[in-house]
Amino acid sequence: MKYENIRKGKFIDRPNRFIAHVEIQGEIETVHVKNTGRCRELLVPGYEVILEESKNPARKTKYDLICVCKQGRWINMDSQIPNKAAMEWIGKGGLFPEKVSLKSEKQYGNSRFDLYAESEKRRAFIEVKGVTLEEENVVRFPDAPTLRGLKHVEELMECVKDGYEAYLLFVIQMQGVRYFAPNWQTHPQFGDCLKKAERAGVKLLAYDCIVTEDNMEIHSPVPVYLDR
Repeated sequence: MKYENIRKGKFIDRPNRFIAHVEIQGEIETVHVKNTGRCRELLVPGYEVILEESKNPARKTKYDLICVCKQGRWINMDSQIPNKAAMEWIGKGGLFPEKVSLKSEKQYGNSRFDLYAESEKRRAFIEVKGVTLEEENVVRFPDAPTLRGLKHVEELMECVKDGYEAYLLFVIQMQGVRYFAPNWQTHPQFGDCLKKAERAGVKLLAYDCIVTEDNMEIHSPVPVYLDR
């Protein structure tokens, strides 16, 4: 997934979860943050960031904050990009050996899943979760309690019961990590739910991404460890 019209800047602060102040060539600009998560380990004063300039002249903010350089590694923090990257990757044969038709935002039960894949061989629901929380090259999800995430995992188990394939795809928005694990400290119920889902037949997958200043593409599988 490639970005256009990017600019570099330095992060200053984040008054609220929607906006940040960034220095661009000596000028202070208020920018939109494309991730409402906490992201405290990413949005550190002085960190280099990447901004995408909007083409909409009516917007209140001219730029979107999409990427951060943390200790020499680019980490994409755009919460909208994992779904787009997953659709591109699956469309190119990244997940299934045969060609599949893909639909986004497919309703099932009380949930709307990110992707639905169908072919002569399979019917599969796919929920995509972007992962940006990293410490010592270990990535975890979620960075804050997520009742919505719990609901999605529980609904994926219902999909399996009804004869569908079900996938929970964690798109790690960086490269070079050791493994993925639930964030037991922040939301232990989510970790318990993942273990239950795996036993029920939901396929838990984690993939890292090649992240550059203007691009993010799903790259390689990453081990998933569910034990505390």
